[in-house]
Amino acid sequence: MCGRFTLNQSAEALAEFFHIQPLLDLEAQYNIAPTQTVVTVLHNPESNKREFQRLRWGLIPSWAKDPAIASKLINARAETVAEKPSFRSAFKQRRCLVVADGFFEWQRQQGKKQPFYFRLQDSQPFGFAGLWEKWQTPAGEEITSCTIVTTAANELLQPIHDRMPVILAPQDYDLWLDPQEQRPQALQHLLSPYPASEMTAYPVSTLVNSPKHNNPECIIPIPGQNSSPNQLN
Repeated sequence: MCGRFTLNQSAEALAEFFHIQPLLDLEAQYNIAPTQTVVTVLHNPESNKREFQRLRWGLIPSWAKDPAIASKLINARAETVAEKPSFRSAFKQRRCLVVADGFFEWQRQQGKKQPFYFRLQDSQPFGFAGLWEKWQTPAGEEITSCTIVTTAANELLQPIHDRMPVILAPQDYDLWLDPQEQRPQALQHLLSPYPASEMTAYPVSTLVNSPKHNNPECIIPIPGQNSSPNQLN
């Protein structure tokens, strides 16, 4: 699964990486949690270009009667995303990139859970495979929300968790964002584990356990501990 992630790149760096006009007022986030606003990339059908949008993390299907369902829909399993009622419409027509530069998972060690931080070897930002929806409250307020697609864990994550978020390769962004492509068989192959050889992981402070903590200390390696989760398995 994916329950926490980070985005502490500059607006200019993100604009260059995703080939989009930069966001204004982008603040570093070191401990993004469900229900918070996240940065996403969507395809704008009017301009036929990518654009940044801020969405609420935790999908609310258009047919939902209660927005509280969002807390159960922060992730969508790649294996069932095309059929599950909560996600199948968005999978066909409303796909997005959820922008990040790292994420957290927890490993049980001697009765406690040790958080690990995962990122790419080159520290570049990336896009999680995401889905988005619009939902209207009884009062007429519109909420645009998203979820992150997960898949089987790669070799780096397996000692900690059996799932991981789908990280898309930049060459696959256009296909994933293309609203004209609605065939599950054309998209399903994108939802595979990211190569472990291109990622790194290390243990971090339990400060990240609470969403109240949002500072660089959340991603600083713990001195004197093994850097690989495999060594602690």
